Amino acid sequence: MKIAIHNRRNSFSDRWISYCEKKQIEWKPVDCYRYDIIYQLEDCDALMWHFSYNKLEDFIFAKQLLYSVEAAGKRVFPNFHTSWHFDDKLGQKYLLEALEAPLVPTWVFYDKREALNWIKVTDFPKVFKLRCGAGAQNVLLVPGLKVANRLINKAFGRGFLSYDAMGNLKERWRKYRLGQNNIRDLIKGIARIVISPSYARNNGREKGYIYFQEFIPNNEFDIRVIVIGDKSFAIKRMVRNNDFRASGSGDILYDKDQISIETVKLSFNLAEKLKSQCASFDFIFRNDIIYVVEVSFGFTKEAYDLCPGYWDSDLNWHEGAFNPYGWMVEMTIR
Repeated sequence: MKIAIHNRRNSFSDRWISYCEKKQIEWKPVDCYRYDIIYQLEDCDALMWHFSYNKLEDFIFAKQLLYSVEAAGKRVFPNFHTSWHFDDKLGQKYLLEALEAPLVPTWVFYDKREALNWIKVTDFPKVFKLRCGAGAQNVLLVPGLKVANRLINKAFGRGFLSYDAMGNLKERWRKYRLGQNNIRDLIKGIARIVISPSYARNNGREKGYIYFQEFIPNNEFDIRVIVIGDKSFAIKRMVRNNDFRASGSGDILYDKDQISIETVKLSFNLAEKLKSQCASFDFIFRNDIIYVVEVSFGFTKEAYDLCPGYWDSDLNWHEGAFNPYGWMVEMTIR
């Protein structure tokens, strides 16, 4: 078995390559952006590519390439079931509802009049989201009718930029004050007020729909559970000060006793229904009721390096260091 790996900075690829070299698994570097990528794969049995949600080129063709290689009979990571809904909250809504997952109540409208009529009869606050975005980007708390009306008019008018420069700068400043990033990162955020990232400039505006979720109050954290095959690990993410968002906060607890075992059990169940190689679920709570907020296949590597162990699918705990990127390689070559 020979694996082709596209090596991308700040992705899983360096961990994959390290594992292959350590285990003497044959691998080959490939460039998925080249016109001859299909021919590069002729002597390979599998392709692994951790593509990015915020890179324009990946947005244009990554899923299509992976589907094509999979259709040709080669193994891929991530495969179709794992990645088709990546960075697409609209797709995730329909998928999770179809699988009868305990999704936070969610409303999507593609007609302006229908949306305006709905906000007159619903209660507030609600959570507004764009289809795309990670780390709590493009997520707002809507306190009442006035703000909801403004968002709807914008959604069915000029639309929303997929990159919130001012919100991003505020987040960089927050993390700088907490010592979670450096002055260079802060300066980069200031520069992006003038020059937005290439993916934001080229993707166009998000428009033609409006997405609301129920606001579940009194959540001081969320639980992120990742399932890779028959193994799972998790973290508890605390919300930002004076905020309701936990994703991307950087305030993480790793103690397994902080993790509701019911979220782990539910994650295994949902990952099986999704037929996913790797699924990352976000959970919040209303008293004893568990809600899933969204699902992804990607995650930030460094945030999980301190996890003290993992669960198997029988919910047995395995204490000690582990290598989830090796699990990805092994499931690809099996």
